[in-house]
Amino acid sequence: MTVTVRSFAKVNLGLCIGALRPDGFHELRTAYQTVAVHDVLRVQLAKGSGIDIRCTDPRVPTDENNTCYRITELAMAALNAHGQVSIEIEKRLPVQGGLGGASSNAVAALLGLERTLKKPLPAVEKLRIAAEVGSDLPLFLVGGTVLGVGRGEEVYPLPDLPSIHCVLAAPEIGVSTPKAFADWDAMVAEAKLRSAAQTRTSGPTQPLAKLTASTESDKMIQFGRTGSSWLSGLSGVPARGRGRAETPLLDLVRTGIENDFEKVVFPKHPELREVKRVLQREGARYASLSGSGSAVYGLFGSRAAAEKAASRLRKQGIPAQATTTLTREQYWKKIFDC
Repeated sequence: MTVTVRSFAKVNLGLCIGALRPDGFHELRTAYQTVAVHDVLRVQLAKGSGIDIRCTDPRVPTDENNTCYRITELAMAALNAHGQVSIEIEKRLPVQGGLGGASSNAVAALLGLERTLKKPLPAVEKLRIAAEVGSDLPLFLVGGTVLGVGRGEEVYPLPDLPSIHCVLAAPEIGVSTPKAFADWDAMVAEAKLRSAAQTRTSGPTQPLAKLTASTESDKMIQFGRTGSSWLSGLSGVPARGRGRAETPLLDLVRTGIENDFEKVVFPKHPELREVKRVLQREGARYASLSGSGSAVYGLFGSRAAAEKAASRLRKQGIPAQATTTLTREQYWKKIFDC
């Protein structure tokens, strides 16, 4: 039996990078949002042993370096299952795009394997296995609008945003997430050195507040406040004359919530900053880099506006498509509806 699973993408509604943790990861705060664009996975179980992964995209590893391989290996052991697992990945999402494609593929493989074996894992065990494989995986076991803390793997379902028109632009630029984190660390270290030097050279009349750089903890607290301010409005009644989808979009803009990766990725890839500007000029209520990039997205108040913005980007040679965000209910309804 072959089980076909949709492997949906995500975008980040704001992303705050905190201090480096003892385990080598950074403390993060972000709101994930699933969107309708997707890869397709086909999972099959046969007699024998091993894990066979096939994909026509040469950038996708087909050995143990693939997240699908790693999660399947752990799940088969947890389920005490035997057989040869075959996973075919039909790649439609960009590789290294910041849309969570590899992480989503792994969760889709896990869900397909459960259905093939007719042996579901407990939800807590699935979350544990997903977090062991990668930081972005657990969000795809929730879907919709999801709060991510820790290194991003600790997830909590948030009140769902209504489905919103969205444009995803995927410039053909590979952005390495480890390199982006390294650039962030270098930028923070440089800022601390400048602050220390200013403290040494400034006279005693300088106000202390001007000499003290904000700490990672300050940033986390501020992100929590702005995020809470935005989220508190999601369950409210829409203002007169505005649609249900438009109200939380406008609230999001008002908070000033942003993706910290833009500070280090945009200077290295100014063409990504220009994509964001195009989306804003075309009327995006909110536009941002997703994850560490290179995908940039914009949220729009209407399908017509989204289609127009996507068309403008394509005319400039930037792959772009209009789509929608997915609520949690839509996510789980569509995941096996292939």
